[in-house]
Amino acid sequence: MNTDRNKTFSHLRKESLDVYNRLKSIEEDIKFVNQVHDAYPDFPLLPNLRCGAWYTDPCLAAPHPVYFKSTDGHFANWSFNLRRANLHLLNLSHRGIVLVDSTRSGKRMPDALSKTVPIWCTVVNRAVRLRHRETPRQNWDISLHTPPGVVSTQEHSQIVPLLDGWAESLNKSSYSLPDLSLPLRPIWITPTSSSFPKFSPTEQTFIPIICVSASHQVEEGFDRRSGGFVYIQGSGDDHELWGMGLNPDIFWHNRERILSANRSEVETIIASCVNGAQNTVTARPPSAVARVNGRILVCATSDLIVRSSGHLSAIFFGESGDVAYLVLSSRDRNDTSTDDARNVLYIPTPDGKKGHAHFLQMALPRAMEFVQTQLAEGMHVCIACDSGKDLSIGVATAALQKYFDDEGNFVVDGLHDIIPDKRTIRMRLEWIIAARPEANPTRDTLKRVNELLLTSDSFLRKRC
Repeated sequence: MNTDRNKTFSHLRKESLDVYNRLKSIEEDIKFVNQVHDAYPDFPLLPNLRCGAWYTDPCLAAPHPVYFKSTDGHFANWSFNLRRANLHLLNLSHRGIVLVDSTRSGKRMPDALSKTVPIWCTVVNRAVRLRHRETPRQNWDISLHTPPGVVSTQEHSQIVPLLDGWAESLNKSSYSLPDLSLPLRPIWITPTSSSFPKFSPTEQTFIPIICVSASHQVEEGFDRRSGGFVYIQGSGDDHELWGMGLNPDIFWHNRERILSANRSEVETIIASCVNGAQNTVTARPPSAVARVNGRILVCATSDLIVRSSGHLSAIFFGESGDVAYLVLSSRDRNDTSTDDARNVLYIPTPDGKKGHAHFLQMALPRAMEFVQTQLAEGMHVCIACDSGKDLSIGVATAALQKYFDDEGNFVVDGLHDIIPDKRTIRMRLEWIIAARPEANPTRDTLKRVNELLLTSDSFLRKRC
């Protein structure tokens, strides 16, 4: 009996990780997402990171990062996280927006769409009312709306008492909060929806946040299709397990070539696409922190370098000569010609536990000295790390705390007379997230930043 059960489980796992099955399932889900977009062509189409990017054509999607985390909606773990405030979405459209995500077997929709987004809508509505008390509002909706049949009445009632506290925290934050003309309200669409709701601009009483769960709900997550593949619900999830190096960017750049391949050749074609992508870089401009007039910028190393065999090779300085570059990377360089440049500092950052200690004891102190020197000379400082989301954000947060006051003014000698605390550090991080919504420093990174800023220099020297 156990042997048969193990064989069945092994077969199901093999089917679920089969790259051909995954890609064909994604292709089917893309068609549904395109239908939704056709129904709301004027609404910005936004994939929720990371899964939603598989189903959303970059040619149709708005170029704005969105991250509603499912764990913020998990039972008894409900949260409105100021590090994932997503407030940049409020300025995209007064008509509404479309969010795309998916989930694996067992659910009609992911917790990100059924709970995290509804919490976000309600907290924003309440915080807007707090921030803009002078604005008269009639029938301003501050209720929590969750999808019937997906979120239980009991769970819904447990979330409600938490909302005012989150709204108060958002209101007291440093984030800019626009005075919305209408409240937000989540609307849900799945492949089983019989029709798509219609919204008249002249009759709207709320801004619809349309939550699209892209995948069909199928029993046990698998369904054999007549097209010669097994449909897998939520195929875009955890692509590191099945993708062979494929990610949404590479997929969409090579979509026709990949999806036209038959089962016997698809792995070879994927390998070719992945290898080709390693020699190309899609750069984007660094994100300037507006609160300090762009004196601090953050980006990924791929936005600053030419990739050659996986190594850092050359830094592009751009047309402006008033920018200094601080590069933190775990990758090796095969070109050290920039080491003597006065406005470039390259700091290697080891991975793992060794890297945590190195970041606190070596990288942060060197970075702070460099940043202060460059700022004092009137330079802007661009801070880059491999992801553009983690170490660079930590260094920028520390620099903003040490060399800029609460109003964003540069202080040449640093804020020696002002004792930082977690509130002021969090405020600096909010300045960065407002400029770069995808910023997502790890707990370890923020812990090291707090240790640097909140611990005496003598203690740090003893640890070193």
